[in-house]
Amino acid sequence: MLGLYVHIPFCQALCSYCNFNRGLFDADLKARYVPALVRELREAGDGRPADTIFFGGGTPSLLEPAEVAQIIDACAGAFALSPDAEITLETNPETVTVDRLAAFRDAGITRVSFGAQSFDDAQLARLGRIHDARRIETAVEAARMAGIGNLSLDLMFWLPGQTHASWLASVDRAIALAPDHLSLYLLELYPNAPLKEAMARAVPSTTAGTASDDWIQASDDEAADMYLDALDRLDAAGYGQYEISNVARPGFESRHNLKYWTAGAWRGVGCGAHSTVDSRRWHNVAATADYVARITRGASVEVQPHLIEPRARIEEALFTGLRLSAGIDERAFARDYGLDPWAEYGGKLERAVDAGLVWRRADRFGLTRRGMLLANEILSVFV
Repeated sequence: MLGLYVHIPFCQALCSYCNFNRGLFDADLKARYVPALVRELREAGDGRPADTIFFGGGTPSLLEPAEVAQIIDACAGAFALSPDAEITLETNPETVTVDRLAAFRDAGITRVSFGAQSFDDAQLARLGRIHDARRIETAVEAARMAGIGNLSLDLMFWLPGQTHASWLASVDRAIALAPDHLSLYLLELYPNAPLKEAMARAVPSTTAGTASDDWIQASDDEAADMYLDALDRLDAAGYGQYEISNVARPGFESRHNLKYWTAGAWRGVGCGAHSTVDSRRWHNVAATADYVARITRGASVEVQPHLIEPRARIEEALFTGLRLSAGIDERAFARDYGLDPWAEYGGKLERAVDAGLVWRRADRFGLTRRGMLLANEILSVFV
């Protein structure tokens, strides 16, 4: 079934590390943006079955519950939305209360994903987050009181000033809140990101000076240990890893995100949203005002529409399938794509098995946890 992605680009503050399509909250622009989303949905709708909606951003929880309800209703009118659809709202802890979360639930939200990132207040400040650790706990408590039955937390590691001990302390505090799902993301330092520039200023490029420990990142080996030790703790707490960066209690895996990793179909609406449907791929114009203007005058918002070449489909299916802990079913892959991965790449894969980076059992193969640390290098054999 189709997954629907709804992009909400508005933020109360711009985080120092973020590379997503977003901007500061503008009430007037939001008032024009929501009707544009609804119009795009109505014009895109073809009655195709859909079973997930994901509100991403930005900070989607800056919308009013009535606006979220309006968008969900538009999704249901444009597509055949399953009665048990997973409908996720990305949320920042500082934007919600019990009453507000209950209103989102009544609007149709079934799953809330909190951008916690860390339980260390100093680390949160360096990231440009405007909540503190206690606010995360308050938000999770509020979600439970509001009757939200599916909660996820995002955490980040390899942060400047983050030690192995402080990282595991954040993991422990997250576990104590008993979320149903957690995502563990390695910090990526994008060009021109304020955090990267702040680190460059704080950490001298020569030995002539010294940097504050607040701005120093752990070594690559230490970051690997952070990842593996966090997964061990999550295993012990009853979570199962199902993807490189994601763990969940049984039955709480993200149905929407699984579409990205299993060659599923998804339709994105909103500025900068990406879509992949029926081997066709495109994205929308990124600038919010441009998106609204185009929708208003009935112009196309699509950018770079193209068909995915068969070889590219195979490579993407290998890349994304190996992100999953379940790995790839060789027979099913050969049936769906006309290529036996082991016959095509067996020599290189055998060496990865011998190195403890890839496992193979019966007709399946995948990355070990240590292999996941080197996923990009291993996956490069398929290109």
